[in-house]
Amino acid sequence: MKFLETALNGAWLVEIEPLVDERGFFARTFCHEEFLKIGFCKQVVQINHSLTKGKGTIRGMHYQRPPASETKIIRCVQGKVLDVMVDIRTGSPSFLQWYGVELSKDNMRMVFIPEGFAHGFQALTDDAELIYHHSASYSPTCECGLRWNDPALAISWPLKVSRISERDKNYPLLGEDFSGVSL
Repeated sequence: MKFLETALNGAWLVEIEPLVDERGFFARTFCHEEFLKIGFCKQVVQINHSLTKGKGTIRGMHYQRPPASETKIIRCVQGKVLDVMVDIRTGSPSFLQWYGVELSKDNMRMVFIPEGFAHGFQALTDDAELIYHHSASYSPTCECGLRWNDPALAISWPLKVSRISERDKNYPLLGEDFSGVSL
């Protein structure tokens, strides 16, 4: 695996290096020792798999507050998405900045999203599937989100939005009083 720094402090793009032969390929997508090199020493405690049926659908921008803050490692295993993260850590030099990258079955990239980031994505194809590794279990009482189209974030989504959940579409806009998440 190759770890490439992003413009957001502590967030990484991970390139998988498959071993390819006439049978197909074999690729490592997680190695505790390799992730230690970028400072990830927590356990993966939950793995989720999502299917987004329609091109243009947006899911996000989700995060969990402490004490259930989570690191996520995300990979697209079918189709293609624009995966987006927003740094919401109080005092971070990249506070409220976003980073987006195309993840697809074909490019086999992953993102490493540390605690204190909101995450979402837009499906660029029908039937996009993602695998998520989480360092904390889901906690409904700690669940929060940012509005996908908040002018304060100015995320550049590539496609017209075809679907979005009521919850995701109705998160409040960020106000001047938003100071982020303290970890």
